[in-house]
Amino acid sequence: MKKLLCLFLFLSADYAYGQLNITAAYNLIGRVLSSQRQHFIVAPLQTQNGKDVFEIESKGDKIILRGNNGTAIAAALYYYLEEYCHCQITWNGTNLHLPAKLPAVTNKIQRETPYKYRYYLNYCTFNYSMTWWDWARWEKEIDWMALHGINMPLAITGEEYTWYLVYREMGFTDEELAGFFSGPAYTAWFWMGNLDAWGGPLPMSWIESHKDLQIKILQRQRELGMKPVLPAFTGHVPPAFRKKFTDAKIKSTNWKNGFADTYILDAEDPRFAQIGKKFLEVQTRLYGTDHLYSADTFNENEPPSNDSLFLSRLSARIYDGMRQADTAAIWVMQGWLFYSDRKFWGNEQTRALLKAVPDDKMILLDLAAEIEPVWKRTAAFYGKPWIWNMLNNFGGNVNLFGRMDGVAVAPALAMKDTASGRMSGIGLTMEAIEQNPVMYELMMQHTWQSEPVVINDWLKKYVLNRYRTTDQQLVRAWDILRQTVYNGQLIRDGAESIITGRPTLDSTAEWTRTRLNYNRNELIPAWDLFMTAAANGVNTDGFRYDLVDITRQVLANYAHPLQRMWVKAYNDKDSTRFLLYSKQFITLIHDMDRLLATRKDFMLGPWLSSATRWGNNSEEKALYERNARDLITLWGDANSPLHEYSNRQWSGLLNDFYCQRWIQYFDMLQLSLKNDTPADYNGFEEKIKQWEWQWVNKQNKFNDMPTGESIAVAQELYHKYRPKYEQQ
Repeated sequence: MKKLLCLFLFLSADYAYGQLNITAAYNLIGRVLSSQRQHFIVAPLQTQNGKDVFEIESKGDKIILRGNNGTAIAAALYYYLEEYCHCQITWNGTNLHLPAKLPAVTNKIQRETPYKYRYYLNYCTFNYSMTWWDWARWEKEIDWMALHGINMPLAITGEEYTWYLVYREMGFTDEELAGFFSGPAYTAWFWMGNLDAWGGPLPMSWIESHKDLQIKILQRQRELGMKPVLPAFTGHVPPAFRKKFTDAKIKSTNWKNGFADTYILDAEDPRFAQIGKKFLEVQTRLYGTDHLYSADTFNENEPPSNDSLFLSRLSARIYDGMRQADTAAIWVMQGWLFYSDRKFWGNEQTRALLKAVPDDKMILLDLAAEIEPVWKRTAAFYGKPWIWNMLNNFGGNVNLFGRMDGVAVAPALAMKDTASGRMSGIGLTMEAIEQNPVMYELMMQHTWQSEPVVINDWLKKYVLNRYRTTDQQLVRAWDILRQTVYNGQLIRDGAESIITGRPTLDSTAEWTRTRLNYNRNELIPAWDLFMTAAANGVNTDGFRYDLVDITRQVLANYAHPLQRMWVKAYNDKDSTRFLLYSKQFITLIHDMDRLLATRKDFMLGPWLSSATRWGNNSEEKALYERNARDLITLWGDANSPLHEYSNRQWSGLLNDFYCQRWIQYFDMLQLSLKNDTPADYNGFEEKIKQWEWQWVNKQNKFNDMPTGESIAVAQELYHKYRPKYEQQ
């Protein structure tokens, strides 16, 4: 009991928040800079208005970092590294080449953030990117959060343990709960009430190990002054609830993506408040609380009624369930429903849902403000504090994409707009990370300034910090990237390649949107300039990543005109030309696979090996690998309507999955030409579904370490494919 009390006190909301934990700050500096730690001195700084603040100055040969908490200290460190040492830390390339003698800060630097909250993560990120992370990977991510000023991360790892204790205390057996918990790659949609049990049964070893992992995550985040957002009860109950409580008011709901119904306890049922209270009590006992609770009752599920009184009462009851367990509770709501189901959520319905909760007890996340700022059509969420977020990536798809000019100015302009009401923060709510690092560096540039980012100046700094050069050709290259892949026009999110789509004669396939937001030929000059820089000796980690990524994008784009060539040959019944172009299409996939094998960022092997490492026996390893394979291919079963939603241009996946599908498709078409008979498209569709499901259940091994040298392979493919763009 004494140990439990100590743990609770250690994890409580007041721990280190608003105060500087000196030891935690020094430890972060040591993890980031290792041997250079001794050159920095950490000191506390008092905040004047509750917003984070830092100072940087030199004293002798030391750099003094002052801040009101660990996140402010980390941000001060990153400011110094960027502005004085021209360094950079991203998921995809890091430059920490510090000068032998650290540059002095001649005039004291002082910064105060205009944003009380800097939010981080989307429920989906926890599966599309983070499912298989261990503590070592989480430790790096939390440091990245702090360096970039994040102070309000969503923290939902290990929540199955909370659910397990709550429902066990209510008399549910392990067998009954086995039909409730999803597999580890699908917990985000389980947490949001979209599905039950898919990908399971979830082993108890996973539930317990991730409870322990969550404790470490929260301890580190709180040491650095962050206030993690934990979940609250929204009514989602096990299917077995109907039999155990026959008088319960339960409504079935369906996500309409090929999964069975889930069950929501009506907020009018007295058990709703009881379970909501119990859930937060158990969660607080396990993980402590910072009084911020995420709850999304109707995530891509339409309410049973659009009556404003019904919606108002529902919202009030959900909040009341939080308040009964924690009088300081603040409801953090994703605003995605107002974007994804705007036909239902009119002004009257939105106002009713939001107004039922006191203004100071709810925070709204404008989840995709760079795509469509919902705050502009909801009177700034009717008086609630809200956060401007950039979503940018859907499903973990691999592509170059972003709305660079808009992200550079929109948060600051919104903050200055008198119509923006109680805008209180900025954030990142991508469905997946570890791609397009430029967009996330750009977005978090806003943390310590209230004016729009001057994008031309910022890109020059980005080039210097990432590549350790002021090469104007690379600055030109980035201006081309800004006007092409990062112009953010015409399409909602990044275009994919037809290569990753289920084989078809069409230019697009389901969940494989190939429409570009630029003319593919306009990207080529940037490729040329990067190749020139490579020939001139630019060779940082970030440069190698970017060179591979741009080369990948150019090759992925080339698949489209190449597809048109073999489609025309097939329609013309020209077997010779069809065979020629279809072979070139397959060769293109092999070439992309070989290129991407040079970077761990673009490999299937690490994804699968990190999954199986969690397994304690052969059965668990097989379950986790099946989850890992399924999410990024079919998503569900063989008939899943979500197949390819989370497609990835990864080495291993290209050769072993996408390429093999295309080979089978081409064989079918070639046979139809040979026999002069119609192609059996329906038969192929059924056959390939079964083949895909067999692939999901396989356990063949893939390399988890890179092979080949990135620049050399990229240069080889440049010389091979660059002339093909001249021939179009």
